[in-house]
Amino acid sequence: MIDFFKENSQNIYILLGLTALSIVLYIAVNKISRTLKIKAIEKGYSDFTTIKIVRKIIKTCIVLFYLFAVAYLLADKSEYNIIANNIKKTTYLIFVFVLTSIAYTISNGLFNRIIERKDNPTTYKFLKYVAAFIIIVIGIAFAAMAFPSLKSIASTALGGAGIIAAIIGLASQEALANIIGGFFIIMFKPFQVYDTIKISGEMVGTVTDITLRHTLIRDYHNKMIVVPNAIINKEKIVNYNLGDQKYCQYVEFSISYDSDIELAKRIMQEECENHPSNIDVRTKVDEHNKVPKVQVRVISLEDSHVALRAWVWTSQFGLSFAMKCDLLESIKNRFDTEGIEIPYPYRTIITKFEKAPASDDTIQDTK
Repeated sequence: MIDFFKENSQNIYILLGLTALSIVLYIAVNKISRTLKIKAIEKGYSDFTTIKIVRKIIKTCIVLFYLFAVAYLLADKSEYNIIANNIKKTTYLIFVFVLTSIAYTISNGLFNRIIERKDNPTTYKFLKYVAAFIIIVIGIAFAAMAFPSLKSIASTALGGAGIIAAIIGLASQEALANIIGGFFIIMFKPFQVYDTIKISGEMVGTVTDITLRHTLIRDYHNKMIVVPNAIINKEKIVNYNLGDQKYCQYVEFSISYDSDIELAKRIMQEECENHPSNIDVRTKVDEHNKVPKVQVRVISLEDSHVALRAWVWTSQFGLSFAMKCDLLESIKNRFDTEGIEIPYPYRTIITKFEKAPASDDTIQDTK
């Protein structure tokens, strides 16, 4: 044991020195990153993505440097060329990873600044994902160049396995359909970020993001709906923000046949016209012809009630629901005050009795 230490004392001292240096560098990186975070918080920054990426890259380099140094010290001289080649490949991969990370961070930062300044960030959000995808693909391509055998292995595997090729082809078709669907949404703009839309006559919500694969919609229950772009391009979409944003809200009531229809119509008209969210959409011709601001009509005669409907306009879809709730309450209160009945369903039951057959005693008395 003593002889071993004497023969390798120089390498052991170098190894201990490298270990101490690596530990010191590792601790220094953590302290420097914390200091930078504190200064960034003091200046009002909240995004520490760049600091985290740089810290991880430096830590990875320290660990790899230590491992290669240990391998170089413990290996035979005949293996130095192999170690040198591995160091070159690793250094190249680290260099590619660093450049890719920097390009990804810069791209995201630039697009985020543009998005914050724009009222309609739909196009820039989508382009941010496209740029990130391109940067990652380029980074992977340059990293693969460090392994020339990968190209031949991949071509052999795909050429001799038709099933794998078919599976990859089907998977890429779906992915490609979603990407193309995203481009169609950006190009033709059936909806944009922050638009309120209805899909398939059921799902209603606000578009929050359009990615390469899917569209995110936040509904009125604050739940996120994820719809693939290929599917949403096939659906019928109602966009409440496209074109004229005025929205017509139906307010319907049922009154009994005994109630005064004209009085009920006048009450509904007055309450609707007095609501602050109601707007006047009449033309000058309508005003000249004395067309009312809110029209109320009888729309059907049912079994036990008369159905009335008022057409009430708001400046945008978002105000219509609250306005309808207010009008249902105020009109109901006016109906109660004015004696307008909102009927329950009536059922008229007719019972038919048959004559009972005559008894024997009755027949004898008759005789």
